[in-house]
Amino acid sequence: MAELSNRIFGTDGIRGKANFYPIDSETALALGRAVAYLFKNGTNRHRIVIGKDTRLSGYMIETALASGICSMGADVMLVGPLPTPGVAFISRSMRADAGIVISASHNPFDDNGIKFFDRDGFKLSDSMELDIEELVKSGIPREKWPSGNLIGKAQRIDDAGGRYIQFLKDVLSYSISLDGFRIVVDCGNGAGYRVAPSVFQELGAEVIELGTSPDGTNINCACGSMHPERMCNLVRKMGADAGIALDGDADRVIMCDEHGNIVDGDVIMALAAIDLKKQGKLAKNTLVATIMSNMALDGAMRAEGINLIRTRVGDRHVISTMRDNGLNLGGEQSGHLIFLDHNTTGDGIVGGLKVLASMVRSGKPLSELASVFEPYPQVKVDVNVLKKVDLSAIPQLQKALDSYRVELGNSGRLLLRFSGTENIARVLVEGPNRERIRCMASELAGLLTDHLAN
Repeated sequence: MAELSNRIFGTDGIRGKANFYPIDSETALALGRAVAYLFKNGTNRHRIVIGKDTRLSGYMIETALASGICSMGADVMLVGPLPTPGVAFISRSMRADAGIVISASHNPFDDNGIKFFDRDGFKLSDSMELDIEELVKSGIPREKWPSGNLIGKAQRIDDAGGRYIQFLKDVLSYSISLDGFRIVVDCGNGAGYRVAPSVFQELGAEVIELGTSPDGTNINCACGSMHPERMCNLVRKMGADAGIALDGDADRVIMCDEHGNIVDGDVIMALAAIDLKKQGKLAKNTLVATIMSNMALDGAMRAEGINLIRTRVGDRHVISTMRDNGLNLGGEQSGHLIFLDHNTTGDGIVGGLKVLASMVRSGKPLSELASVFEPYPQVKVDVNVLKKVDLSAIPQLQKALDSYRVELGNSGRLLLRFSGTENIARVLVEGPNRERIRCMASELAGLLTDHLAN
C-alpha cells in the first residue's frame, strides 16, 4: 500500500520524534534558512521570533533554527518557554517578519514540532508551507548566503512573558473582576506554567496550581487537557468554582465545573457564542466549528438563533473560514478556542478567561452555564498505525462503514480520519445507543488495526 503523502508539514506544522527526521537539527537548520530566505523582502534588517514549550529537545531545535535564520541574514528574538498564542502575539506586537513555535502540543515529551506564523500572527497557508518544503529539499544557493556584517544575530527577549500577561489581562474589561473565585489551573507542565497562574491571580482569583513544575520530560504526563482527572478531583476536593486545564503549548483548554464535570471545547464554544450574542458582539451571529463537534451543537445553536458553520479538522481551517467570512468566534471540540477579536490563533487562557467572565456577568455557576446542550452519545477510538493509506482501498472497512451508516441514518454519524500530527487513525461514532456505537467503533478500530498496524 502506498503512502498518502511524504510531505514534511501536517495539519499543524511539522511533528515527529525528536532527533529524528524531520525533527532533527539538520532539518531545523534548513528550515531556519528557508523561512528567513522566504520572508526577507528588501534590504532592511529582518527579525524572526522563536518560542518553545518545555520539552528537553527544545534547546536543540531552537539552536539549529536560530543558526539557520542568522546564516541568511535575519535576526532572531528568543522568548523561551511561552504559549503558542503568546508567540503569535509577540510576533505581531514587535513587528517581526515571522514567528516560530517549537512544540508538539499534546504529544508525548519525546516528540517535538515546529510551526510558523506570518507577520500578522496567522499560521502559514498551504502554498507557503510548500514553498518552505521546496527550499528545504533543494537548498539555497551559496551565492545567496550573506557574509560579514550581514549575518544575523540572536537576542533574548526577557520580558516576553510579562508582555503576554498584560495582553491577556486586557482581554477582560475593567468592570470584570475575579475576586472571590477559586480556580484550579493545570498547565500540563507545558509552556503556560508561568504565564497562566499569574494572569488569573493578577485578576483577583485564588489559584490552585497543577502541572507547573516542568523538568523537560513531564509535559502532558498525567496532567493538562489530555488528562484532566487530577484537575477535576482537586476542584471537588478544594471546593473550587472551576478548573482550567491547558495542553503543552497552551493553545487549547478543557475545563470542569464546580462539581468536577468536564466542560469540553464544544460546550465552551456554545456558551461563549451565547454570551457574545447577548452582548451584541457575535459577528453575523455565527459560530465556526469542525466536523468533529457533537451533532447536538447544531440544535443548541439553532435554538439560540445562532448559525453554525462546520469545517475540516484543524484550527487553521476554522480560522481560514472565520477570516473569509468576517467572523470572530470558532473552535474545536478538543479545546482550540479562537476569539479573533483578541488573538490570531487558539488561546487556552483566553478561552478560560471568557468562561469566567460569563460566570461573572450571569452570576451563574459553570454547571448551569454548561447545561446549554446535552451532547449525543459519542465514542472515539484512536488506532496507532505504521502507515497512512487510502482507506477506500480496504474493502472490509468500507463494507462495515456502509452498513453502519445505513443503520444510523440521520440519527448518528461515522467519521474516520488520520491525524495530521501523529501516526494515528481516529474513529468517531455518534448515535442514540451508547452500547451499539461502542460496538461499531470497536469493530472499525479492529479492522484498521488488522490492516495498518503491521
